[in-house]
Amino acid sequence: MFRTKHDDLPAAPVTKSDDEWRAELSPEEYAVLREAGTERPFVGEYTDNHRVGVYRCRACGAELFRSEHKFDSHCGWPSFYTPLAGENVIEREDRSMGMSRTEVLCANCHSHLGHVFAGEGYGTPTDQRYCINSISLTFEDEPAN
Repeated sequence: MFRTKHDDLPAAPVTKSDDEWRAELSPEEYAVLREAGTERPFVGEYTDNHRVGVYRCRACGAELFRSEHKFDSHCGWPSFYTPLAGENVIEREDRSMGMSRTEVLCANCHSHLGHVFAGEGYGTPTDQRYCINSISLTFEDEPAN
């Protein structure tokens, strides 16, 4: 079930029409970011990225996650145990796909990023796995000292 409207959320700081989003995003990016699609596992450009830096929302550029919070979950998508700052993402219930999950959205533009799962037994400080679509992100290397 694709959701492009977020009537249940406060207005996003970045708002654009569907036509504006379609002009800025590739069809694949639009399907994930604006229609809550999911990219296939193990194909994303950041799944195995181990560089140091910041992950940003591909749609609006908001800072979302840092590389030091990324871990290898072997699930096929980039995984983080915490967002850069809690207020940079919105978590809400998602009952699509016949199950109850927690969807993760960019707080700045309400683009779909992925889902967060808890209690899976990963050895991380939060025991959470923010399972994020690579196509929802861009990566900015941290400048060398």
